[in-house]
Amino acid sequence: MRSIQRGFTLVELLVVIAIIGVLVALLLPAVQAAREAARRTQCGNNLKQSAIAMHNYHDVHNKLPGGVGAYGCCWGTWQVRLLPFLENANISQRYLNSDGNDATGLRYGAGTNLDVTRLRIAVWTCPSDQAQAVINLNRITNHNYGVNYGNTSFFQTSLPGPPVIPFLGAPFMAYTGSTSDDGPVNAAQAATWVPRYGRPIGLNEILDGTSNTLMMAEVIQGKGRDLRGFSWWGGASGFVTYLAPNSTEPDVITGGWCNLDNLPINPPCIPNSTTSRPRMMGSRSLHAGRGVQVNFCDGHVAYIPKTINYAVWNAMGTSQGSEPSALDF
Repeated sequence: MRSIQRGFTLVELLVVIAIIGVLVALLLPAVQAAREAARRTQCGNNLKQSAIAMHNYHDVHNKLPGGVGAYGCCWGTWQVRLLPFLENANISQRYLNSDGNDATGLRYGAGTNLDVTRLRIAVWTCPSDQAQAVINLNRITNHNYGVNYGNTSFFQTSLPGPPVIPFLGAPFMAYTGSTSDDGPVNAAQAATWVPRYGRPIGLNEILDGTSNTLMMAEVIQGKGRDLRGFSWWGGASGFVTYLAPNSTEPDVITGGWCNLDNLPINPPCIPNSTTSRPRMMGSRSLHAGRGVQVNFCDGHVAYIPKTINYAVWNAMGTSQGSEPSALDF
């Protein structure tokens, strides 16, 4: 007796394919959400390691590292000084003239310093962002974290109103008291340079409490010639809480490139300081929901939603503001 072998009809095959397609469509968002959660967790772990390194640095020097060098932009930021405390002492030893000037040696983008500034430091790279290097600046790497320069601007002075926003201290110093400059432009100017930037701060100066004051937060890596995240350079080494997390208001990139051609890939920006909008960068991320990961001066890590009350966020940037300690968000 001949057996009858029956296969799938075309209609049945199409039904099965349709069911598989529906299942994939249902599962894909969940998979993407799980991947982003893992990336966000890694980003938080990076900030935790950096906070521990900051405290180890403080234990040795009784101060946190200066955000920028004493002469400003170009001779080492907090990143260079923190490398030995992240098990990268061999890398940091190759960086010359940290905290110097043009009269004493190399900038971040010359000679053997490029052996350091071209490296991608994993602990300062958030996997939610795309790794970038600025090709026209010798392929120097961008990164994803900046230190807290307070609640106004990188010049760390009051912002004109209305209302006037006073500068109320910060755990890291930048171009304090400046109005426009980036540091000496050559060795001759460095010889007579009067301002001193990047004064190191001790934890005892954080009067608002280390658990209430931000230490570091996420920043994005700019695309193309954009210098967001170019944190080997003082002008991109930090953030201020004058700008809310992932603010639609522009960053101000004084002394460097602001890529206006890549909107909305790059956030909005202004290429030069003005009286009403001096040099500043905000904390930004590419996480789903567009909140940002931060660490505080006591070392704990938190995820700050984009919807945080602005007054609370601005107060988190101050170290001597005498705001209430219970910052609920």
